[in-house]
Amino acid sequence: MAGKDDYVTMLYGAGGSVMHDFIRGCILRFFGGLADRGFEVPLRALDDAAVVGGIVLKSDSHVVKPIFFPGGDIGRLAVSGTVNDIAVLGAEPIALACGLILEEGLPLADLERILNSIRETCLEADVAIVTGDTKVVERGNLGGCVINMSGIGVRTEALEKNLRVVKRYRVDFGSRWILDSNLRVGDKIVLSGTIGDHGIAVLSAQEGLSFGGEIVSDVRPLNKLIQRLLGEVGGVVSMKDPTRGGLADALNEFSEKSGVGILIYEDRIPIREPVKAACEMLGLDPLEIGNEGKVVIGVVKEKAEEALDFLRGTVEGRDAEIIGEVTDRFVGVAMQTVIGGRRIIPRPLGDPIPRIC
Repeated sequence: MAGKDDYVTMLYGAGGSVMHDFIRGCILRFFGGLADRGFEVPLRALDDAAVVGGIVLKSDSHVVKPIFFPGGDIGRLAVSGTVNDIAVLGAEPIALACGLILEEGLPLADLERILNSIRETCLEADVAIVTGDTKVVERGNLGGCVINMSGIGVRTEALEKNLRVVKRYRVDFGSRWILDSNLRVGDKIVLSGTIGDHGIAVLSAQEGLSFGGEIVSDVRPLNKLIQRLLGEVGGVVSMKDPTRGGLADALNEFSEKSGVGILIYEDRIPIREPVKAACEMLGLDPLEIGNEGKVVIGVVKEKAEEALDFLRGTVEGRDAEIIGEVTDRFVGVAMQTVIGGRRIIPRPLGDPIPRIC
């Protein structure tokens, strides 16, 4: 129980171990029992979305600061983040609810720019805003606005095709969805592209920094890419978009929920040179920095190369790599370094850059 001297900190919402401990120790303590009704994917699973009556349901709030950043804005982020969390379970997002909390004094021109961005990203993802809410709060530290975007998604033939492919190679596979807990020894880990772009782009806007190269956010909806991967290749068992806490957090979540070890290879992790230089300058680990247009994919080993070839043939996945594999030689996540040793990749305390999403 919380004491009178306990307070919420920024780490409570930054991904990583502090946030996960807070969710398990506090949020689930109050809400966990409410979800014990036989839902296919309930709250206690702590996957990227829930499944209720065959419908995938997700709610995501966005507090990025500033609301406009290189490569995107809070509107594009809100749609993409919600759509991607639905998509990584294997579902096709179809409808969104948009909740706007606006700060008094926000220029109407900025609001219209955000709303147009929401509209354009919905068109890109082929989803519709079907309901919502608007509130206005007094001037203060809100940063212009925050957005809650909730959405629903449905099963598709592409998901069914994917599951049939999985069962060719894993006859005991029983899941109806793509879940964090589905990894097994021998599966390969595929990353759809470079990491760190979004977090460093937002940091540059927050601090007015220049890193000697153009760094822009990767924010984009990935649902169409994911549905094509499932339907045209298949063999996918787990997926996550590595947002807060970055790749390190996503891989540790896979490992913990599946009860397996994951070995990744440093020389296979795609990172743009300007991002790498910025991280070295600031003492940041790119594995811990959030992304908004990438997906980490667990795929049966027999389909890994085909999945990689497919991804590299798309705009969204042209920098994809097979970065590692699932093992029973240890528990947790480890990285084979370029100098020949191994180092443990723990779950970070939280994303080192505040308010990136």
